[in-house]
Amino acid sequence: MFAVLSRTRRGRLLRGAAAVVVLLGLVVWWLLPIGASSPSGAVTFSTGVTSGVYQRYGSLLKEDLGRDLPEVSIELMTSEGSQQNLARVASGEADFTVATADAVAKYQEDGKPGAGRLRGCARLYDDYVQLVVAKDSKIGSVAGLRGKKVGVGQEGSGVRLIADRVMTAAKLDPKHDITPVPAGIDTMPDLLQRGELDAFFWSGGLPTGAVTLLWQRYDIRLVPLDPDLISRLHASGEAASRYYRSTVIPADAYGAAQNGTAISTVAVANLLVTTDRMDAALTEGFTRTVIDSRDRIGKEVHPAQLVDLRTAIYTAPLRLHDGAKRYYQSVKP
Repeated sequence: MFAVLSRTRRGRLLRGAAAVVVLLGLVVWWLLPIGASSPSGAVTFSTGVTSGVYQRYGSLLKEDLGRDLPEVSIELMTSEGSQQNLARVASGEADFTVATADAVAKYQEDGKPGAGRLRGCARLYDDYVQLVVAKDSKIGSVAGLRGKKVGVGQEGSGVRLIADRVMTAAKLDPKHDITPVPAGIDTMPDLLQRGELDAFFWSGGLPTGAVTLLWQRYDIRLVPLDPDLISRLHASGEAASRYYRSTVIPADAYGAAQNGTAISTVAVANLLVTTDRMDAALTEGFTRTVIDSRDRIGKEVHPAQLVDLRTAIYTAPLRLHDGAKRYYQSVKP
């Protein structure tokens, strides 16, 4: 009988010890989760021209990414704009970028290399088309650009795409009815001030620093874009045109340059873009930082204030990257 009791006690002790081991294992797993290491590596973020919103936004975002993803090295690469950005990401020259929805749609429609691999991470903020002239200019509409020297953006920019479409909708041939000057926002303000341009197109968040600096030193005004242009753009049949909407530039965007008047224009959404090659965990972290950094970056780059978790998930015409999808699922109420 004593032998039986001894065996019973030994069995209980063994089972108790096993339970303690399991419990300790669970505690260790909870405190130090296996496989939950932070993303690491190096990524390249293609931004925009040096004085544009993309580049400033990218510079500030890099600071927050460095804090949130300490084992990831972020390199910024300036660019001509959306079209060049998409080509870089699709080819693997860059890993993340910002591009307008219309530029993405055109890239897809043209069947350019790597178009099928592009993925969206977040809808960011809207770009507003800004047609800038000297205050005393007689140009009062897009049609008034006929015969003028017009800054239309660099070849690889989203500005070039939308400027050409807007002029076409206004029944102007963007190659023959104007003298197109392929310059970016880093040089167009000075060209206008020196009289080497009669007008220039810019498509960017509000306010764009380069335009603000221009009106502070030189008398300019913004030319309205007739709301009827939207109907003509949509009627063009191009897939990209469906992403344009009619809106206004608020009366206080550029102070005296608007004389307290809201200006009718065209807007298009910006998207944070990557490809299906990008690691899901890194993409999830990148997307989280973009959303979480809104308020801090928005203090210096006003358009960033418009990044909204409720609309960020709508990245059409791009499919949402699996990593970004995982982030949105994690914050879903």
